[in-house]
Amino acid sequence: MVTKWILSRPESLSETEQLRLKAVLANCPELEALTGHVRPFAQMLTERQGERLPAWLDAVRKDDLPSLHTLAAGIDRDREAVIAGLTLPWNSGVVEGHVNRIKMLKRQMFGRAGFALLRKRVLLA
Repeated sequence: MVTKWILSRPESLSETEQLRLKAVLANCPELEALTGHVRPFAQMLTERQGERLPAWLDAVRKDDLPSLHTLAAGIDRDREAVIAGLTLPWNSGVVEGHVNRIKMLKRQMFGRAGFALLRKRVLLA
């Protein structure tokens, strides 16, 4: 439940949920720090504000949150692509969906029939 509260927009939470979240965060400083990073990242995602990513990464590195440090290191490996993904309106979601569907069909058909049947199933699915 706490995860849902952290990942939700604060204004969408009921007053009771806001009070409960505030009590949880008051008792766990690490969770409060995490919330302070998760919400700005979610805002960057939803509002396409990729230019804010370097400042967000610097803020994450200043806190003692090893899991977020791992995330930041992964983002740094391909920083320009992540910034473009957070900024530009284009994405490869449709293509990735098709690739995922084809891989699922391939896994289902493994060892059952030859390439001809797999090809037919991919084309008709």
